[in-house]
Amino acid sequence: MRTRVIPIVDLKSQLQNIQEAADLIRSGDIVAFPTETVYGLGANALDAQAVKKIFEAKGRPGDNPLIVHIHNLSQWNSLVDSIPEKARILADAFWPGPLTIILKKSCKVSEQVTAGLDTVGVRMPSHPVALKLISQSGVPIAAPSANRSGLPSPTTAQHVLEDMDGRIPMILDGGASNVGLESTVLSLACTNPVILRPGGITVEMLRQLIGQVDVHNNVMEPLMEEQKPLSPGMKYEHYAPKAPVTIIRGNSINLTAFINKEAGRLEEEGKHVGILATNQTLAKCTHGVRLTLGDRDKPSELAYNLFARLREFNHLDVDEILAEGIDEKDEGLAVMNRMTRAAGFRIIDL
Repeated sequence: MRTRVIPIVDLKSQLQNIQEAADLIRSGDIVAFPTETVYGLGANALDAQAVKKIFEAKGRPGDNPLIVHIHNLSQWNSLVDSIPEKARILADAFWPGPLTIILKKSCKVSEQVTAGLDTVGVRMPSHPVALKLISQSGVPIAAPSANRSGLPSPTTAQHVLEDMDGRIPMILDGGASNVGLESTVLSLACTNPVILRPGGITVEMLRQLIGQVDVHNNVMEPLMEEQKPLSPGMKYEHYAPKAPVTIIRGNSINLTAFINKEAGRLEEEGKHVGILATNQTLAKCTHGVRLTLGDRDKPSELAYNLFARLREFNHLDVDEILAEGIDEKDEGLAVMNRMTRAAGFRIIDL
């Protein structure tokens, strides 16, 4: 299969290209497309055979549920059993945008999408190409990130091509994603609202609108083998570059001293070492290939850069990566959620 990359610079003049992608979706095929979070790999959410192609292209475990993307609220009504008041409040505030809301599913949603769960996660993306694709398709689109399972999520069309060339027919190139991490996943199918996966819509933002919001224990801890994931990104090692990642947490003085010492030791062993850290820490690092996450005091900047930097290390052929742990406030919680899974929960606390 030849994978075509179609740049979408202007929606009006290139509507025919989006229509071609929509035709592929309607015919039961899969297409990669941009969202404001990361690039998604989409199929008709109401077609179980089409959804199966997503799992095959990604090599995704069958017990890992998908998120369904919509372009208007009437589509939402058809996918869920009912929509409580808190869900409507959140949709009014954050849709279109990087928030996925989990509710009890309707009979229209297949178990292929929900991995056998009785709930479904739905969101309305804000990227204009995504919205137009869903609208032109005329169906809700189930879409995880458009990468091979376990690798860093793609934030550009080139990232998608690296992973999916020859596996899918088309990639719509809408430029770099402007959030850089997958959506926040909030379950309203529990006694209390609970975040299953943090993202750009933070727990602080949610609590301001609807009061109590819990954070699931497994946001920062691995699920046990026998536990069933309630959301994408909960169970398996995700987002990992080729080289093993170790996270270092501690105050800035101890952190920098440890990274320099450890990187020096690894280099003496003949290893090519990568350092992933904030601007403030990197300024004091003296070893290794150094890539910045951004300003320590700007968590949204750290989130935007994370996946792109992890992928960059793949091209630099490093043997090990030492990564700075950051504060878990605001978007920092989402960054650390992704980073700990990329590291396989290898963390050194100083």
